[in-house]
Amino acid sequence: MLHQAMIVFWEKGYEAASIPDLLKAMGLSRSSLYETFADKQTLYVEAIELYKKRGQKKRNLLIEASSAKVGIREYFDLHITSAYEEDSPRGCLITNATLGLDSPDEQLNRLMRDRFEELEQAFYDLLSKGQRTGEIDPRKDIRVLSHLLLNLNHSINVVAKVGTDRKMADEMIDAVIAML
Repeated sequence: MLHQAMIVFWEKGYEAASIPDLLKAMGLSRSSLYETFADKQTLYVEAIELYKKRGQKKRNLLIEASSAKVGIREYFDLHITSAYEEDSPRGCLITNATLGLDSPDEQLNRLMRDRFEELEQAFYDLLSKGQRTGEIDPRKDIRVLSHLLLNLNHSINVVAKVGTDRKMADEMIDAVIAML
């Protein structure tokens, strides 16, 4: 049931996802929705948390990587495949939510900022490991590189949403890995 709500938010965004849309997708009555989740925002936050759990497999590729370049390659291979997957909404729920986030609600804003910061830190930690092992040139500014990878991650989501060819995304990753 939460998975269905996640898909509605992913496809429509928080503002455009109506209560009737959510009720229909989840197969719930209005009273059941409010008894279970209290309000739309609580449901949204829980849907984002579910999405984050699904994405942990990608994060683990960075955390458990045998080398920086292999970890980055494996992460982005899975990321690009997910972003272009035909069986789910294009792009990424977190990226879509951030692009449509005009909310004054600090909890939602913080949730998005935290997700961005966590991914950037995962890239930084892996690049730091690469510098320690000699795989990444120690003169490279890995703070800038981790920010570049974060931006590349989210730009792939945006580009996938408009349906361009995934081949270009794969070629961008090749270019970035060559720069390391």
